[in-house]
Amino acid sequence: MPSPRSRSARGASAPTSRPSSGRAASTRKAVTSVRLGDMDRSRASRRATTLREGVARPKRSGAFRVIVALAVTAAVLGVVYAGLYFSSAFTIEKVEVTGADHLTSDEMAVLAAVPQGTTLLNVDASAVADSVVRDAWVADVRVNRHFPNTLEIAVTERKIAAVVDVVADNAKTTQHWAIASDGMWLMEIPDQNSELGQSISPQIYEDAGSVLHITGVPFGLTPEVGTYCTDGNVNNALEILDGLTGELADQVKAVSAT
Repeated sequence: MPSPRSRSARGASAPTSRPSSGRAASTRKAVTSVRLGDMDRSRASRRATTLREGVARPKRSGAFRVIVALAVTAAVLGVVYAGLYFSSAFTIEKVEVTGADHLTSDEMAVLAAVPQGTTLLNVDASAVADSVVRDAWVADVRVNRHFPNTLEIAVTERKIAAVVDVVADNAKTTQHWAIASDGMWLMEIPDQNSELGQSISPQIYEDAGSVLHITGVPFGLTPEVGTYCTDGNVNNALEILDGLTGELADQVKAVSAT
């Protein structure tokens, strides 16, 4: 029969040998160790995220307000411009022409054809330029607006390079045609004392009198204003004239095309 001491010893040791309950085991497994550095980094990360969110929201809100403000401003300006466009504000009262020495003011008025009551806002500057540049004298043109009421037409003209003596009417008459250095036929020069001669710019006669004549043009040449010369003899003569030096040009009075 076992001694009381043996039973007591077994009773005291029994609790230590029983398995612990599931709850107690679970509680012990949930306990973890955290390093102080990890906790500091976690707090810093949360603070940085909060700061980024706090800064980003105002930026998005500010950008949206700027876009709305720009849209409203553009709409207001559009309404104002439309109102001015269809109003009589900035009506053209003066058309200034520069660089047109071989065209009279009446000729320029017809070429520009700016309608009465046109304003600086609704004038079709491209149409005005296209109309003016159709004239043979005009090599280039710019149309500028000068507020409040002036339209400027700046012309770059072709210059007379020579006067071509063209035989016409079955060799009974000779026409004098002004031709530019690029081969453009500028105009037939009328008698200065004729009605037509009195109506054109005096600069034409002044320039025609200072250039050489191209003579000996074969019969059958029919120049047309605003077209380029296709006659080889005349074009060769133009090249000869272009190559003459100032001193030699003063000694030569005419160049034969043949």
